[in-house]
Amino acid sequence: MSAPRLTDRTIVRLSPLDDSEDVAAFLQGLVTSDVKGPLPVWTGLLSPQGKALFDFIVWADGKNLLLDCEAAAAAALAKRLSLYRLRRKIAIAEDSTLGVCWQAEGEPTDPRLPALGHRWIAPVSADDVAVDDAWRAHRLAHGVPEGLAELGSEQTLWLETNAVELNGVSFTKGCYVGQENTARMNWRQKVNRRLVVVPLAASDAARQRAAYPELGLAVDHRRVEDISADMAPAWMELSPP
Repeated sequence: MSAPRLTDRTIVRLSPLDDSEDVAAFLQGLVTSDVKGPLPVWTGLLSPQGKALFDFIVWADGKNLLLDCEAAAAAALAKRLSLYRLRRKIAIAEDSTLGVCWQAEGEPTDPRLPALGHRWIAPVSADDVAVDDAWRAHRLAHGVPEGLAELGSEQTLWLETNAVELNGVSFTKGCYVGQENTARMNWRQKVNRRLVVVPLAASDAARQRAAYPELGLAVDHRRVEDISADMAPAWMELSPP
């Protein structure tokens, strides 16, 4: 049976090789979100300075965790996680049998924003239909950035990716890589820049991260004072509460 699949996404599976291993506990100490709570959840793996390296969605699969990530970044993500594994008996590898599916309507919705639509994991089929272009247009229409092209690698502080509004960070779960700077920014309410989707004609070339001429849109990394009210999506909080 065919499914509407995001062909530029893939799954990295984390699985215990010993009954005593807790995969969620391993990932909990690395990423920005609470992966021991309800899943799926959007999260980030950061540099020690709190800058985004990878963003992905974590799904539960029994005692395993499935990381819904960019296909182009999957090998690098698996390698990075393996550096933290040390002697733990956890397998970290791409799972080519599963794919990420999406459609604009349905449940469960994307954990970042319900308006992003229905997202799920399913076995890959040769009959699957690629919906990457439709997904990109839908996502950008709702002002949501993602991936290396838009977030960059070690270019954007995690809260500048709109992680608070998009449910991509927990301030109660405890330590993770990059937590100190992220928590400090939140405590001081000091997020000076944001990633924002803007009309291509209004994009600032010096601040532009990605451009989509076919959609007439771009993603800029702008100072908050340079984001006008008509540019900010309804969910974006530009001033401290």
